[in-house]
Amino acid sequence: PYSQYVRNLASEIGMEYHRRQEVATKDGEQVTVDDLMSLVDVIIPFHMKHNAEPEAVDLLIEVERLDVLESHVNESNYVRTCLYLFSCSSYLPEPEDSEVLTVAHSIFMKVGKFTDAMRVALRLGVQETMEKTFVATIDKQEKRQLCYMLARHGHPLRLDEGPCEVSDPDELEALQTIMSNSNLSANYLTLARDLDVMEAKLPEDIYKTHLMEGRAPAGAAVDSARANLAATFVNAFVNAGFGHDKLLTSSEGGEGAMAAGDGASAGAGSNVSWIFKNKDHGKMSAAASLGSILLWDVEDGLPRVDNYLYSMEHQVVAGGLLAVGLINVNVRNDCDPAYGLLYESVNKENPSVRIGAIMGLGLAYAGCQKEEVQELLVPVVTDESTPLDVAAFAALSLGLVFVGTCHEECVQAIVQALMLRPEKDLEDPFAHFLCLGLGLLFLQRQGEVEATLEVAKTLCPRISEFLQVTLEVCAYAGSGNVLKIQSLLARCAEHPDLEGAEEENNANGGGAEGGGASAGGDGDGESASSREWIADPQSVAALGIALIGSAEELGADMAVRAYDHLIRYGDPAVRKACPVGLALLHISNPKLSVTDLLGRLSHDGNEEVAQSASLALGIVGAGTNNARLAGQLRQLSSYYYKDPSLLFLVRVAQGLVHLGKGLLTLSPSHSDRSLNSNVALAGLIINAFTMLDMKHTILGKHHYMLYYLFVAAQPRMLMTVDEEGKPLPVSVRVGQAVDVVGQAGRPKTITGFQTHTTPVLLSAGDRAELATDKYISLSAVLEGVVILKKNPLYVDESEA
Repeated sequence: PYSQYVRNLASEIGMEYHRRQEVATKDGEQVTVDDLMSLVDVIIPFHMKHNAEPEAVDLLIEVERLDVLESHVNESNYVRTCLYLFSCSSYLPEPEDSEVLTVAHSIFMKVGKFTDAMRVALRLGVQETMEKTFVATIDKQEKRQLCYMLARHGHPLRLDEGPCEVSDPDELEALQTIMSNSNLSANYLTLARDLDVMEAKLPEDIYKTHLMEGRAPAGAAVDSARANLAATFVNAFVNAGFGHDKLLTSSEGGEGAMAAGDGASAGAGSNVSWIFKNKDHGKMSAAASLGSILLWDVEDGLPRVDNYLYSMEHQVVAGGLLAVGLINVNVRNDCDPAYGLLYESVNKENPSVRIGAIMGLGLAYAGCQKEEVQELLVPVVTDESTPLDVAAFAALSLGLVFVGTCHEECVQAIVQALMLRPEKDLEDPFAHFLCLGLGLLFLQRQGEVEATLEVAKTLCPRISEFLQVTLEVCAYAGSGNVLKIQSLLARCAEHPDLEGAEEENNANGGGAEGGGASAGGDGDGESASSREWIADPQSVAALGIALIGSAEELGADMAVRAYDHLIRYGDPAVRKACPVGLALLHISNPKLSVTDLLGRLSHDGNEEVAQSASLALGIVGAGTNNARLAGQLRQLSSYYYKDPSLLFLVRVAQGLVHLGKGLLTLSPSHSDRSLNSNVALAGLIINAFTMLDMKHTILGKHHYMLYYLFVAAQPRMLMTVDEEGKPLPVSVRVGQAVDVVGQAGRPKTITGFQTHTTPVLLSAGDRAELATDKYISLSAVLEGVVILKKNPLYVDESEA
């Protein structure tokens, strides 16, 4: 048949084009392809008319003439063409991936589909393209829908000045309210009321100890500090964003009494007894947990945390500062309350208070690129008298605030700190977080990291390798770059000599077996510090496989398979990173195969592997309320009832599974899994790095680093609103998403659906579509908040 002939002709043109290119480069001449191009100009319209858009795109990619495509696209075939272009971009090398997206963007602009164009612009990550799209949108409601998308992606635009300026003051305020996420808390609570989960939960409601068989310790319950700390985190995760709980905010009298009114009594404010049931550094996490309970609620939340800032105890003040950051996470406010409350404490004497303020700033302004934060924190990083952990938190905060911007001053400051610090300092486990802060600045920037990589090679050997791997992993995160994954796998396959016979025969010979930087900070001088740091870059490389491969389904499946091999044959340093990698590939997506594998690893002989697997189970099930996983964790908690560290991690995982009572997700991908919010990804990467060295972070004195997860927390809902922004219940079909790229006809996009009334919850891999013709949605992807407008062609049958 005719179309078969054209298809063969097209493939021959592609081959001939490449052959001529090779010949021309050999002889150093110009390549002449005019005769081929005249054929292409005939084939493309033929393909486009006969529903073979993917083949037209393939041919144009082969002959490097994608710019021709736009003129052949019209209202009838743009959907399939752009869907194919968009899906292609995951599998093309740089810079072709962005060329394909640029073409898709201009096609959407041509047919006037601005919400789709914005999605492509966000995938490209180019500020000018986003601004251009925003300005081109004339319809008031569509502009609002774009603001909802930008807010969800964590990439707000300036509307009061610059290219996107909005002149009408009322409209400006409406758009800014949406873009700043100010109504996130209200929408979330609307969802909670609709699903009837407003009742606060106690940690015991999550543990369900009465369901466990006889392993529970007999006798009176001991109030151990470790158990209370775990309860603090479980409470913070489960009641996140609800504004009330039963440990910190309840006022039912008894020992948990906390009257909001008499805050000034005793000067310590409402330091409710729960905070003092925690040991020294535990108080910081306990005070900060109030911030997670009041998540996103800036108006009412800040006054309730204010008391903590005047406490006599440094740890409680530090926790209060951190709570301020948590309340403002992902919410922008015109009057900048977080900066006002935090900036003075950044340079106080007490290191805990400093860390609280610095981490709070990082959380509150993640992705905001706020210059004042940089002016405040860069001196902290570069000052050599700053304790290393404080400097590391400052670097992480800079990394979060300027995530993926390659911000010059921040990059120079962190590189300078790594260069000028004495080598003794760089042995501190927190030196790794200095490197990570630098990596986050280059998140998803691919080639732009090269210059800094060269600098990294000149640093002292203690940190050089680690920094190089971290930079590469961050820069190529979410790119699906196969060559990078291969080089990381090669690195994981090495077996470095950890005994180091030439250096310290008296060091602990079996260091590799003991698992972990066993003597990193024990201060026994040289003899005890084994050479385990040589293997640290391998852990990051193993983690990187997940970060780079997570771009699309195929890559993620391949990465899981790679982890199977690494778990079996890797060194301890590689094996402890595998559960973390598996978790990053399945955030809030508890697939059976993965939870089973992590369940096996949580009983592993190597303690570090068991620890990271236990917490990984929580991240895989975060916010899903998955009953099977909850049962699995209950069994695990009775298995480890004698091991306080592992029990603590299992408890935290139990809290994560019920994150926000099952209304929140930690997944950075949204818009039908086509976009990754790099702010959310940054929070997850920080958490992944803490899981690589639990001994000094989560199980040491820095357990509050778990709160970095809240950068990624978002309600996993679909909420439909009318043109006024009021909730509008409509019926929608929710089912498993089906991949329809390049399929003929109009295939169904979801399978096995159920019909619900909005607001509804969406699990990983779910997709929703309207079940009524009465309204038209302004966004092609139903997720988050979607504006509906009445369908002018709709006729109500009862009236007819």
